[in-house]
Amino acid sequence: MAPLAKAQMWMLATIAVGVPLSAWGATYPANTWLQVGPVALMFPAAYWALRRWPFSNASAACMAVFVILHLFAARWSYSLVPYDDWTYGSISALFGWERNHFDRLVHFSFGVLAMPLMVEMGARYWGMTKRLACVFAVTF
Repeated sequence: MAPLAKAQMWMLATIAVGVPLSAWGATYPANTWLQVGPVALMFPAAYWALRRWPFSNASAACMAVFVILHLFAARWSYSLVPYDDWTYGSISALFGWERNHFDRLVHFSFGVLAMPLMVEMGARYWGMTKRLACVFAVTF
């Protein structure tokens, strides 16, 4: 097994700190652990997998950003993230939204942030050409 890159160790450390922070003061603590629990349980598997199947720091960073975004959203149970309170004007009012769309942002982000990892997996580990790996990533 390859040693884990220093940058990836920092990414994992950031996620490890994010797990308890996302539960601290959570709007719905029981629901928060339903969202955060799988991240905590998969943490050792992620460490092992990154050593077994090394990825670039860029691909690992994309997935780390997604996990951190997920942990952040779990603090408020996605649909209650108070992003309107953090801006000078109401984003929801500006666009005429009647509901909080932070969950959609996170799900869209998953698709965008997973693409580099999927392309790298397809090309590096599954023998796909770059073009086929890109098609695979988009269909994923």
